[in-house]
This record gives sequence, C-alpha cells and structure tokens, in this order.
Amino acid sequence: MTDKTANIHWEGRGKQGVGKISTQTDALKSYPYGYGSRFEDDRRGTNPEELLAAAHAACFTMAFSFACDAAGFATTAVDTQAAVRLVMKGGGFQIDRINLRLEANVPGVDEATFQKLAAGAKQDCPLSKALAGVPEITLTAVLRK
Repeated sequence: MTDKTANIHWEGRGKQGVGKISTQTDALKSYPYGYGSRFEDDRRGTNPEELLAAAHAACFTMAFSFACDAAGFATTAVDTQAAVRLVMKGGGFQIDRINLRLEANVPGVDEATFQKLAAGAKQDCPLSKALAGVPEITLTAVLRK
C-alpha cells in the first residue's frame, strides 16, 4: 500500500483566511474552506469535519460490504451517512461524537447476523480504529428488505 495524500494551501489570518484543499486523485482540487464553511453556514466550501464524515462513511461502508462478502452474503446496495459533531470544550474544540447510519440491502441475511456484521465492520474499519479517541461513535444499522 502507498501513502494517500492531501495538500492544503492557506492564505490570510485566522477568520479572514481562506484555505484550498487538494487530494492526490484530484477528487478535490483547490476546493475552498475557511471559517465560514466550518463554523457558520457558508456552503461554498467544505470543512475538516465534513471530510472526516465522508472518509469514515466510505471506509465503514467498504468494511461492511467486505464483511458481508466474507460471511457469504452479497450486498446489493449500501448507504451510509456519518455525522461528525465538533463542540467547544475547555477553550478549544473537540470532536465528541460520530453517528454512523447504515441502510443496506443484503439478500438472505437475517437481522441478527446483519447487526453482527455491521457492528464488526464499525469496530474493524481502519478509520474507526484511527478515530478511537472520539468519545462516542454510534451505529444505527437498518436492514432493508
């Protein structure tokens, strides 16, 4: 495996500054972010928490699909939403909660096995492991019929 990279270019001071995010694959290329898109409702840019949510949802979804495959079940559709909460704590900021919501079509799987596979994927996905310092990571898993 190789390192995956992202680059940030920032100009300006604090709240007035503007950053641009670029990824190795150009999925993001000079994509803007700043105070407004992180702490206010400026939707013209992204923010680290949104990117973390996307990365965690993507990693968990793949881990879940792989776990189903290993258990002999084929996923036909998997949708995951991750919500990352940033809060003020002790004069600084902290991510205190990540909520994962999985909805999936997995023909032939029973509810108990589905929940076990989802919980295992949450525990085993590399980003869940990397985010172990987050006080609360929850999972709601819904088996669609």
